[in-house]
This record gives sequence, C-alpha cells and structure tokens, in this order.
Amino acid sequence: MKKILKAVVFSTAVLFASFANAQSSDVVDVAMGSKDHTTLVAAVKAADLVATLKGAGPFTVFAPANSAFDKLPKGTVENLLKPESKESLAKLLTYHVVSGKLMAADVMAAIKAGKGKAVVKTVQGESLTASVVKGKVILTDSKGGKATVTATDLAASNGVIHVIDSVVMPK
Repeated sequence: MKKILKAVVFSTAVLFASFANAQSSDVVDVAMGSKDHTTLVAAVKAADLVATLKGAGPFTVFAPANSAFDKLPKGTVENLLKPESKESLAKLLTYHVVSGKLMAADVMAAIKAGKGKAVVKTVQGESLTASVVKGKVILTDSKGGKATVTATDLAASNGVIHVIDSVVMPK
C-alpha cells in the first residue's frame, strides 16, 4: 500500500510540475520540449516564425507530430526546409494556427453549436473544419484532407497546443 501511495504522490508531483512548467513556457517552448515535434520545431525555425509564436497570442496550435510529417510524400519536408521555400513553409505552418485560445471543450462546444461542424479561420487566412467522428475530433483542410486530434489542451503561457496526426494543407 505504501508503494502505491508513493507512486501516486510521485506521479501527481510530476504532473503538477509539468503543468507549472507549461504555464511559464510559450507554445514554441512547449513544442521544443516534445520529442514528438522535432520536425515541427525545425520547420518553425526555418520559416522564421519563432518570434511570432513566442508573442503574446493567444494562439491555438494544431501541432503535427513527427509521424504526421512522415506521411507526406518523400522529399516534401526537405524541400520545405530549404531557404527558397520559406514563404511556402510559413503559409503551411500558419495554416495550423488559430488566433485565440481554444481549449478542447471550446472546440467541442463549437461543434455542438454548429450542429456537427465548427469552422475556424487560421492565421494563414483559410479555414479548417472541425467535426467529431467516432468520438474523435477530426480537422478537414481546404483540400479535403483530414487530421485526427490525438492529444489536447497542452497549455502554454500564450495559448494551447492540440496534437494532430496529419499535416493539414491550405489551397
């Protein structure tokens, strides 16, 4: 019983420490602290968006995991990271960002209010459509591509991050 209690106390302490750290870290810092978002962080740096995303916000970031970038056609990421692709990369990345802090509960409420769909305008200027399929939030991009939200409400000092399993694409 003591071992279980110690494990619970330790787990709770780690959880609170992580939460406290996230609250003092901005969306870029939170992404940089994730081993699952190294490609996204490299892309944000290559697009010169670090200073912007460290700004006051608030921002809601739909952050593709490394595995999402792996789904893209071979050579796509390497080409996007080239200096001559900076504008295209910035357009792609800002399509993953919404102004304001939309927690998972806010997204679900908007989907409910929209009778099954919620449209959000991205910083890039186009829209993403959120819906629920089999209990999971799905984002549909301008081209009809879909991404599933796999983790929600990663709090940051200037917004929130929701992890997605695919890269959403603007027109």
